[in-house]
Amino acid sequence: MAQTIFYIIVGIIIFDYFLERILDYLNSTYWSNKLPKELEGIYDAEKYKKSQEYEKTKQRFSFVTDSFNLILMLLMLFLSGFAFVDDLVRQYTQNPILMALLFFGILGFAADILTTPFSVYSTFVIEEKFGFNKTTPKTFILDKLKGWLLALIIGGGLLALVVWIYESTGEWFWVIAWAAIGGFTIFMTMFYSNLIVPLFNKQTPLEEGGLRSSIESFAKKVGFRLKNIFVMDGSKRSSKANAYFSGLGAKKRIVLFDTLIKDHTNEELVGILAHEIGHYKKKHTLTGTIISLLQTGLMLYILSLFIGNPLLSEALGAKEASFHISILAFGLLYSPLSLILGLVMNIVSRKNEFTADRFAGENYFPKALQEALIKLSVNHLSNLRPHPAYVFFYYSHPTLLQRLKALDKIRYHQS
Repeated sequence: MAQTIFYIIVGIIIFDYFLERILDYLNSTYWSNKLPKELEGIYDAEKYKKSQEYEKTKQRFSFVTDSFNLILMLLMLFLSGFAFVDDLVRQYTQNPILMALLFFGILGFAADILTTPFSVYSTFVIEEKFGFNKTTPKTFILDKLKGWLLALIIGGGLLALVVWIYESTGEWFWVIAWAAIGGFTIFMTMFYSNLIVPLFNKQTPLEEGGLRSSIESFAKKVGFRLKNIFVMDGSKRSSKANAYFSGLGAKKRIVLFDTLIKDHTNEELVGILAHEIGHYKKKHTLTGTIISLLQTGLMLYILSLFIGNPLLSEALGAKEASFHISILAFGLLYSPLSLILGLVMNIVSRKNEFTADRFAGENYFPKALQEALIKLSVNHLSNLRPHPAYVFFYYSHPTLLQRLKALDKIRYHQS
């Protein structure tokens, strides 16, 4: 039975790999050297050619990294690499919490070291070639060190808590673990921008002036209480622009990348923020948090049904059953369900994006949001003609052309 589980895990990993290759191929069939008619007025011929080259470069790189990860995972499975790390950890401690921390710490650190060359190439070769990279070697190294520290403190702390709950509560493990993880999720939703972001970026209040006045005027018009508007130094790492909404209640805030302010007019920026406010007014942030908590509860409940089964540890070659190696096997087996849930979440997310666009278009100027979306897509060299299957599996947002078409309908009804 353990051998059957082992081959199921191998099959899942290989299936995921080839599914990605098929989707990449389908997406490549939509590439064109000639500017498609539907993109006229959005891309010029040279910019479109550059965007296509960017897509091809990223896809080739994805093939290399995914193939490397596949080979590495298969080697770890067929050569009993996970069992080796488990045996190594047991030489130093039999404490289940310390074993789990050491086991995942060794695996995580080794994986990060092995994949760092790919991160370096992506940042300093690909992103540099296409004019996006602003990251210095110093920033890259500091980001890596801070990431390790956060993984140790937050990831290690949560893992230790979950193992302790499992060892202490038995059959009610999943309920108590769900409550603990859910509380942490809500806490991070509220305070992520206050606690984590400052470790990597500076956030400064948007200065008084025309832009702030326009944003506050719109927020007041739609009954949205907004005091916290911040600008983040996104240009420290990339020329790509973004904006995001975080927090709940009094802790909610809107954060604009400095690159966004640099590249857009005040009207376009208010259009973007009208979209973000639309998410909040339509309760997308709240419902997203609730759905995420429900998914976590489902995963933990299913985990509780299997975690005590020694066959999970045996499937990865371990001589003794343990929580940490069982949870790794479970995570690999859970992948198909995770994929299905991800597809459902993408469908919901794309629907929410249309709703937020509609809110912005109906309460502000749809043309302003359209111009902002076009500018963002062109500046990012986005692929504006992805294959529908690729969109279905990977896109959390509708394509630009779909969003422009929906906003055109609002403009038509307003005229």
